[in-house]
Amino acid sequence: MIKAVLFDLDGTLADTLTDIADSANYALTSNGYPAQQTEDYKYFVGDGMTKLIERILPETDKNAETIEKIRGVWLAHYMEHCLDNTRPYDGMVEALAALKKRGIKLGVVTNKHHETAEKVIYGLFGRDIYECVYGFKDGVPRKPDPFLVFKSLAFIGAEPNECIYIGDSGVDIETAKNAGCISAGAAWGFRSEEELEEAGAGHILYSPAEIPGLCF
Repeated sequence: MIKAVLFDLDGTLADTLTDIADSANYALTSNGYPAQQTEDYKYFVGDGMTKLIERILPETDKNAETIEKIRGVWLAHYMEHCLDNTRPYDGMVEALAALKKRGIKLGVVTNKHHETAEKVIYGLFGRDIYECVYGFKDGVPRKPDPFLVFKSLAFIGAEPNECIYIGDSGVDIETAKNAGCISAGAAWGFRSEEELEEAGAGHILYSPAEIPGLCF
């Protein structure tokens, strides 16, 4: 019996790509670096903000001081603009409502910076949909470590085998497997269906409308 569904955020619950790319490119160009193509950010995201910045900088400037400088500019800009273009994927709001109606507990576990994750989630979905929202904070293991999945399940009151974890990347599938949860790949997201299959996703979903069918 499924009691809980946990979600990744970027590329799973919402299409955040344009706002992430715009803020990252602002941080780059305002410091004299060339902008990256928006579509390329699909492969830069997923492992946290610091890793994102490292990936978009030139090889010669991937040092801690520069990364921290660009990270600060990006974060300040993104906090102001993270909802400019970001929207839930088609059918997601309806899928979440169906899950809630059946009493299934919902949560978010993401490598996105915690404060920006909360702003995006609460801005798009309000505060009554999710039992918990956990993003990255300094000193907290990031996915694929299952730490935040276990924290979420403890808060919700569910066991790993009673939970589906849904994400759009191989990191998400690995996270689910590390936690002992049922894994489902969001093929509508930033990464490819092939990546999800290679990671060993238990299920591949092609639309948010398919999510309730996994649960009941």
